This record gives sequence, structure tokens and C-alpha cells, in this order.
Amino acid sequence: MYTYRPKRFYALVFVFTWTFWFLAILFNESVFCTIGMVLGLISPATLAIITVFTSKSDALKKDFKRKIFNFWKLKPVYIVGGFLIMSAVICSSILLSVLFGGSMEQFSIIEGFTFDGPGLFSAFATITLAAILEEVGWRGYGEDSIAQYCSWFKESVIFGFVWALWHLPLFWIPGTYHIEIRQMSNLYMFNFFISVVPMGFITTWVYVKNGRSMLASILFHLFVNTIQEKIAMTQTTKCIETLFVTVAAVIIVLTNRDMFFEKRHIGHILE
Repeated sequence: MYTYRPKRFYALVFVFTWTFWFLAILFNESVFCTIGMVLGLISPATLAIITVFTSKSDALKKDFKRKIFNFWKLKPVYIVGGFLIMSAVICSSILLSVLFGGSMEQFSIIEGFTFDGPGLFSAFATITLAAILEEVGWRGYGEDSIAQYCSWFKESVIFGFVWALWHLPLFWIPGTYHIEIRQMSNLYMFNFFISVVPMGFITTWVYVKNGRSMLASILFHLFVNTIQEKIAMTQTTKCIETLFVTVAAVIIVLTNRDMFFEKRHIGHILE
């Protein structure tokens, strides 16, 4: 039986990602900044792939391939459900913001993006790569490595905080979405960290309900990244959005108690 090693995996992810991202900060707005940014971004996926395919576990390797290639086993109802939940969250956030003086124009679609993209990478390329590479890393090995030892609820809490902290250096890398919101206000930066935690519960729900599918997680992550960028919400409204994301996460947990609190899978993820 394969032994997951979450502490080692996440330690390596943080060491490699943050080292590359600190180099990106150091080489501010040069080609080396872009290289550092990209190398940091691909670190979770690279380490997940190396960990899986250098292991002696055929079951682990087979499971990894299944999670990314078996698209015919996806359950569209849960993917579309995730899309609808996030759409409802955004609409509710904007409508509530209007009561406090916000504009209905926030429902409009913006032409470009709220950030430029680091170096040679466009904003669209950045959010697309982020969705794919993060999910290969997190869902390819990271999330399962925690869930092997605890309930999906506890896993979601742990992963949510780890995922939020992982983003920290991005707030100082030129061209990223994160530095844009930090320069607006530290409140918006703090809101980003808070919002990631309840979002972790929603992504876990999509992932597990689709038979632990990386592909489902990639589609959901890409949808969230894109809609967050293309809808003209203000950062103040995104603070309100965090409240609605939290409410959505609570509802999902309460209506899926067996999934989040059962312990039948512990020690048997690969089975």
C-alpha cells in the first residue's frame, strides 16, 4: 500500500515556489521575473508528477492518469452546479453592493483584464496556466495526500489555509492580479486570503463529486478565474462576495454531510 507524505510534498512546494517567486520579485519586470513567476507556478504540478511517477506504486500512477484523462466519467451536474453557484454568488454580491451605493454596471463584461500579466505572459495565459497547473498539483497529489488521513471537511480546512498562504509572494510580483489589489488597499489583499478558505470547500465538493477528477477541478477553476476577471465587479464588492462564498460553502457542507464527514475513505483513497 502506498504511503502518502503530505508534509514532505507541501514543504517542497513552498520551498520551490517561493524561491522562484522571490527571485521574480528581485528581478522586477525583467525576463528573469517572468521566468521566476512561471517556474514558481509550475512547481506544484511538477512536484506532483515527479512524486507520483517516481513512486513504486502502480495504483498511484493509474489513479493519476484516471483523474486527468477519464473525461467520460465526469458528472456534468456537479460541474454545472459549481458554475451556477459561483454565478449566483457574484450576482448576489453585486445586488447587495447596489444597496450600499454600488453600480449596476458591475454586471457588464469588461473587454480586457484587471491586470496585465507578468512579463511576456498575457493575463489570459496567466489565469489559464494557473487553473491547469495548480489543479494538477493540488488535485494530482496534494489534496489526496491530506484526505488519506482525515475527513474531507478537515482536509478542506487544512488545504484552504495552505492554498491561501501559498499565494503570498504574488502580492509583490509585477503584473499579477495580486499586486494590483495590494496596491489598491491592504484590505483587499486580506480579503483575498479570507476568500480562498471557503472556496476550498467548493472546489473539494466539485472534485470529490466527480470521482476525484482533476479535469473537473480544472474546468471549475478556469471558470472561476475567468468570470472573476470578466465581470466588472469592484474590489469592494469582492469583499461582499467573500460573505456569499462562505454562505455557499456552509450550505454545500450541510447538504453533503456524508461526503464531508465520512471516514470510510481514510487509508483507502486509492481503492
